[in-house]
Amino acid sequence: MRFYPSIGDRYITTLEFIEKVIPGGSRILDLGTRNKFTELLTDSGFILHNTGGEDLDENPLFVRSFEVDAVTALEILEHLVSPYVLLKNLPSNRLVATVPLRLWFAKAYNNSADLWDRHYHEFEDWQFDWLLEKAGWKIIERRKWTSPSSRLGFRTILRWLTPRYYGVYAER
Repeated sequence: MRFYPSIGDRYITTLEFIEKVIPGGSRILDLGTRNKFTELLTDSGFILHNTGGEDLDENPLFVRSFEVDAVTALEILEHLVSPYVLLKNLPSNRLVATVPLRLWFAKAYNNSADLWDRHYHEFEDWQFDWLLEKAGWKIIERRKWTSPSSRLGFRTILRWLTPRYYGVYAER
């Protein structure tokens, strides 16, 4: 495992998962705006394109304008009312997607102050698998990981033990 002092464990886990299934130097469309993780992918040798904050529910066909080797959808699909049409129209036959899993001990994330920062879905793994399969994707590899926190409390202990994130590599 590499050491990146400025990023969290979930970023490292996500990066290692992507590097395992997508060859270095690949052109990737990362759904969403540039962020710290985008920079990490670029520093790891991937050629990245990002969507620029477009409403992918309103205009899912926007992504067809990109020519890429793979698409990453990293914790963005839960923010869409209906990710199905977007998933059907991705401009590559390779997809790495991560979503937060529904937790039995915590309510779904709800930011009522910010229209863009809301979860319309927090999936169970089988629900996300079904969505991808219906959209024409075949899941090749799956991975779950936890979301440890340094806070004290019962839910913190559960977050150390219960997977919070689900990642898949899929092809069509």
